[in-house]
Amino acid sequence: MSRQVREPLTEWPRFSSTFTGERRPKDDQVFEAVGTTDELSSAIGFALEFIAEKGHPFAEELRKIQCSLQDVGSALATPRSSAREAHLRHAAFEAGPILELEQWIDKYSSQLPPLTAFILPSGGKGSAALHVCRAVCRRAERCVVPLVQMGETDANVAKFLNRLSDYLFTLARYTAMKEGNQEKIYKKNDPSEQA
Repeated sequence: MSRQVREPLTEWPRFSSTFTGERRPKDDQVFEAVGTTDELSSAIGFALEFIAEKGHPFAEELRKIQCSLQDVGSALATPRSSAREAHLRHAAFEAGPILELEQWIDKYSSQLPPLTAFILPSGGKGSAALHVCRAVCRRAERCVVPLVQMGETDANVAKFLNRLSDYLFTLARYTAMKEGNQEKIYKKNDPSEQA
């Protein structure tokens, strides 16, 4: 029985389609933002595995956020410059999830000791994984800001990612506290101590 050998790919697809059907280069800012948002959802899914193992009740909030990130992706994949009214209605990103994040931030912040120094990503597996999510979220926000400035997507998308990064930071600290793990404090390296 002979096996068919595939020819190596000499050309790869250099374009992708947005939700509106518009073809854009794969390295377009829209696809960078969509991909980074997808990466963020994946990172949250990874963190959720640690959170669920510990039985934290806020796991459901993270699942809800993953669904909101799907909506963010839809909004990003619907550039206003090529969207019809029906596209915009379908992919609109409302302010509700932003307000919900604000409430959650307040709820957890009120239970945390005040920050008196910079902390390093730490505090156990769940906390550290949430810090990774926060860093990816900040990158996603940086990818989205130019799209908002160009008028290609709704400012609520950037606002959501901004508040989400604060939520993830707060939740990382809260997770460390609830699990009884110490957060590592930043200390400037002192060359005189290395002697």
